[in-house]
Amino acid sequence: MRFIPFLLSLVILAGCSKGITKILKSPDPEYKLRMAEQYFVEKKWNKAQVLYEDVMPYYKTRPEFQDIYYKYAYCAYNQADYLNAENLFKTFMELFPNSAKAEEVDYMRAFSYYKQSPKPELDQSNTIKAMGMMQVFINTHPNSERSKEAAAIIEICRTKLEVKDYKSAKLYFDMGQFRAAGVAYAALLNSYPESNLADEYKFMVIKSYYRFAEMSVDTKKEERYGQVIDQVDEFIDRFPESKFRAEADSYKNLSQTNIKNIRNEQVKTSA
Repeated sequence: MRFIPFLLSLVILAGCSKGITKILKSPDPEYKLRMAEQYFVEKKWNKAQVLYEDVMPYYKTRPEFQDIYYKYAYCAYNQADYLNAENLFKTFMELFPNSAKAEEVDYMRAFSYYKQSPKPELDQSNTIKAMGMMQVFINTHPNSERSKEAAAIIEICRTKLEVKDYKSAKLYFDMGQFRAAGVAYAALLNSYPESNLADEYKFMVIKSYYRFAEMSVDTKKEERYGQVIDQVDEFIDRFPESKFRAEADSYKNLSQTNIKNIRNEQVKTSA
């Protein structure tokens, strides 16, 4: 069973008033539980948490234990201790798989992962876990009223991952790493083909490849301008009405002109 580590309990206890210290010294577990319930109602989560943990050994084999553990998990959640809350919700499901609260707790476990999801610039492991857990919830509870909210959270997480990938691709471009930028934007389009920004991602592939061709050694330029032309043709086929159409066309024209100039120069050199 996953209770708060001993040192953390001491920290929480240190932050409590002398009143709760007196309660903890009481030999009466029923009195402690009543006070824990009172603190829970009053939203004094840290005090309720300490008292629930204290009485758990006494109530472990009694009917009240399920409700105690349920509220104990929420004490962690309501103090924004989402890592601990996720563990506690998980353990609740292991201890009480047939509980009437199982659906709610299953959702709260997934939601605790979502609450740990950081800004797009940071590691998105918890975002990915949240998406997986929410999908599992939908699959396990297809008729739940929470399924729509779970689906909405999956989309929020997906958007965050898209933003992270977009910023990475943009960083490559801004740093002048045009080949890497082209690959990153292409991967972005493949990962999020239905995105509202899909045409922009494809256009940035074109722009990145053009800049990469410009910076290439002479022997590689014709080949790489040809890749730009191929990318523009794919863009026109897929996004004929895009606001980037005219600019994409200009990159095709520039590439064709550059290839023509390269070939003319080769003719002059060989003559």
